[in-house]
Amino acid sequence: MGKKITIYDLAEQLHVSPATVSRSLNNHPSISTETKTKVVRAAQEAGYKVNKFAANLSKQKSNTIGVIVPKLNSAFMSTILAGVEKIANEAGYNLIISQSLESMEKEKMNAHALFQSGVDALIVSLAYDTSTYDHFSNFTKVGIPVLFVDRVYPMENCSTIVIDNQQAGHDATEHLIQQGCKNLLHVSGHLNRSIYAERLQGFKNAMAKHHMEFTDANLLESDLDPNSVGELINHLQQINGAIDGIFVSNDRFAASCIKELQKLHYKIPEDIKVIGFNNDSICELMTPTLSTIDYPGYQMGVLAAQGVIGHLNGNIDLLPANSISLRHRLVVRESSSND
Repeated sequence: MGKKITIYDLAEQLHVSPATVSRSLNNHPSISTETKTKVVRAAQEAGYKVNKFAANLSKQKSNTIGVIVPKLNSAFMSTILAGVEKIANEAGYNLIISQSLESMEKEKMNAHALFQSGVDALIVSLAYDTSTYDHFSNFTKVGIPVLFVDRVYPMENCSTIVIDNQQAGHDATEHLIQQGCKNLLHVSGHLNRSIYAERLQGFKNAMAKHHMEFTDANLLESDLDPNSVGELINHLQQINGAIDGIFVSNDRFAASCIKELQKLHYKIPEDIKVIGFNNDSICELMTPTLSTIDYPGYQMGVLAAQGVIGHLNGNIDLLPANSISLRHRLVVRESSSND
């Protein structure tokens, strides 16, 4: 293996000082364009690689943002990550992305590893079972910004980016009622997460508004894994009264519901109307196409990255626990429409 090239080797080759080489490689304004060009060309030809970690030590920056999401195979989380990555790359930041796999313990380990790696900021969407939040305190104690997206917790000195989930749940439910549904079912995620509790509250509010009584039969709490769709079928078979409208807090699970209902010879939307949540690409690829709530995941990722980078650059201050609420949109398609 050949000898590793250093700035001292380049300085000797070009008959300049090591400081000039270092400043040229870092595009310092005190170095002429001609010298910078000569140094960069020589460095490239020699195979010199800049040690960015070492270069940032004096600035106490790693130019790295940590991200923790529940699952990397989630279509919605992928849109958030795409937004984060676009802004981070444009600003010269690297990402370290990890997944909690819906486990608080795994989330804790990820947070510890990211803290030890020296990330400049942390963006988090919480796991289903997260119930304590001390594993984020190490970051806030030393002034590292923590920003929660989608599945959030109102932690002191941390910011959040969400939509009005209660209003979105209301809008989805009211749409089913306006389409003539009389017996409703809400398939929720785990209610210890605020987003699902808020969507359920919106569901209840819409029912109350239209003088419909809410009972236990109107709710099915689920992990929203498509493989768990049998729980829905069992629930429908056990309750009295034919369900004619289902609001599901996840598009993938809603799509699986429709598929299983069709196997049992239900006609969608004639017998049962279905509306999902997130506006995943699957909505327009299935038959019938799936009505949903458009949840701006990409925009959420963009704003998350802009927020933490703006904080790091001194342009904004995230630490007073600001909350940003994005607009949702009802998208009506074949699965819930009478037209």
